[in-house]
Amino acid sequence: MEKQATQLTPKQILEKEFKTSLKGYNQDEVDKFLDIVIKDYELLQKKIEILETENGRLKTEAKKYTEQQPRQGTAAGNTNYDILKRLSNLEKHVFGNKLFD
Repeated sequence: MEKQATQLTPKQILEKEFKTSLKGYNQDEVDKFLDIVIKDYELLQKKIEILETENGRLKTEAKKYTEQQPRQGTAAGNTNYDILKRLSNLEKHVFGNKLFD
């Protein structure tokens, strides 16, 4: 997924000045609203940074896990072979060569 850059920074929102007219908006009301927008924007930026860091960590962890999988499969195969070999030796010992004649 392509990362899209934000168009505004909290500082740009804070420093934005609106032109006033005869029937313009209440400046205090606009300022209060922009303060809320700035706080939300900063919070979202922090969350994005945290999630990007966690995503990178999880990708690294997943890569290590997938690299270990083939090795574990081989080890399990060797373990099964060793168990079968031991069982065969045990059967020879218990039943003697009668079983294999």
